[in-house]
Amino acid sequence: MTERERPPVEGDPEASPSPDQGEPLRRRPIQRRSARRVERMLDACAELLDEGGYESLSTTRVAERAGVAIGSVYQFFPDKRALTQALTRRNVERFVARVGRRFICEDYGGWWDAVDAIIDEYVEMHRTVPGFRSLHFGDVFDLNLLDSVADNNTVIAGRLRALLLAEFGLVDSEDLDRAILVAVEAGDAVLKLAFRHDPHGAPEIVTEAKQLVRGYLSRQLRAVQRDGETSVS
Repeated sequence: MTERERPPVEGDPEASPSPDQGEPLRRRPIQRRSARRVERMLDACAELLDEGGYESLSTTRVAERAGVAIGSVYQFFPDKRALTQALTRRNVERFVARVGRRFICEDYGGWWDAVDAIIDEYVEMHRTVPGFRSLHFGDVFDLNLLDSVADNNTVIAGRLRALLLAEFGLVDSEDLDRAILVAVEAGDAVLKLAFRHDPHGAPEIVTEAKQLVRGYLSRQLRAVQRDGETSVS
């Protein structure tokens, strides 16, 4: 069965229609059994992406790997793009949650140590979480998996910006938004390079990524602080 040959989606007493047009799920699971089934589908999607990439992914293969009927897949996901969109969102939520837990449990001397922790968490998930390395947040096959308007790295930058603002009281401004977005884009590109030829991430390139992001943000945040002090005076 091809992606276009979709069976009709029948009503599911364990699911309700998703009201959000930007939501990848066609129907939202409302019972634990359905939620577990959706998680199995996403786990299967992650494994298949790591094994063969996006081009070889199909809803049929996801159904077979997850041990569910193809109709169950279509009850929740209209196509493989929706599956990868939901998987990317799950990866982002896990990434931000893990970074948030580190912020709670670890003491940092300043934002620069927090940036190192963010990169360390990214690298660790890249090494250990199925599907994470196959769906880099800025991958070119679909730059808008997370949001229909903003590209993926812009969404990630916004989440990390909120964490840094909450933890370190940085001055909120458009300049800060731009600086964090550029740092995320640059860090994402260099970390991809670290994993291009080394499945565990070349440690010397990871170190370079940290130095690049810290150096850039240090200059930009000093400029943001100076501008803030000038505007106040």
